[in-house]
Amino acid sequence: MKSTAELVLDSHAALGEGPIWDDEKQVLYWVDILGNTLNAYDPVKHENQVYDVGQHVGTVVPAKDLAKVMLAVYEGFASYALDRQELTLLHDPEAHLPHNRFNDGKCDPMGRFWAGTMAYGGQGKEGSLYCLDRDGRVRRVLGDIGIANGLAWSLDGSTMYYIDTAWAAVRAFDFDLEMGAISNGRNVIDVPIEMGAPDGMTIDAEGMLWVALWGDGQVCRWNPQNGELLQTVACPASHTTACAFGGEGLDILYITSAKDGLSEDQLEKEQHAGGLFAVRPGVQGIAAYRFGG
Repeated sequence: MKSTAELVLDSHAALGEGPIWDDEKQVLYWVDILGNTLNAYDPVKHENQVYDVGQHVGTVVPAKDLAKVMLAVYEGFASYALDRQELTLLHDPEAHLPHNRFNDGKCDPMGRFWAGTMAYGGQGKEGSLYCLDRDGRVRRVLGDIGIANGLAWSLDGSTMYYIDTAWAAVRAFDFDLEMGAISNGRNVIDVPIEMGAPDGMTIDAEGMLWVALWGDGQVCRWNPQNGELLQTVACPASHTTACAFGGEGLDILYITSAKDGLSEDQLEKEQHAGGLFAVRPGVQGIAAYRFGG
């Protein structure tokens, strides 16, 4: 089954990423990594609040404290007070790697904040996956990462799904929910090169994975149990980056995109590149997990 997403916000982001729905505030948070901004899109008012973070910001997650959100920025894990528009840096695990930046991340069902890094330019395997525990401690969980990207957890919390774009696959790990430990990594979805590069990811209420494919302007739904491709959503922007379910019924799939990496000729053809898109794909998502620290 194939459908097409429609433009909801002509934001022209350099590198739109990290969409996540705040079910308490009924807004979609997303970031423009290279534009240094955190955004909060209200689909009812059709308004987008822009917060200048002051540095490259890789991802955002809602927090237990509704007055703030958690970010992974160039200088590490941080909290951001929305009312004061104030960034508070918490821990920089890669202060010794100035050529790296944070890229994507999510919270697990226990409220830990997972986020990964990559080298500027996406060259080599200099990135890592880190976990910010609720007590503020940071652990390095995986190394040799090329381009850290999508994260999701199975509905029962026993499996963590993870994308390093360099793998051209979605990998699954057995997940110890209490300890926040992973083991037994294996590929569950292999993405053919002609479909684009796997980027951001989310999971729906049926346990199926939705993966944004950079370079081919689409988001695809896969069954992680058998690797079957189930559904495709076309997007009028070839550099689709990430996706998340939102709306009051969690039945709208929001898709971010980027202008970064497009030639002048491509930008002329893709006038809404960097925009925020949406579609009702016929299934619902699940509520995003909040940082519990």
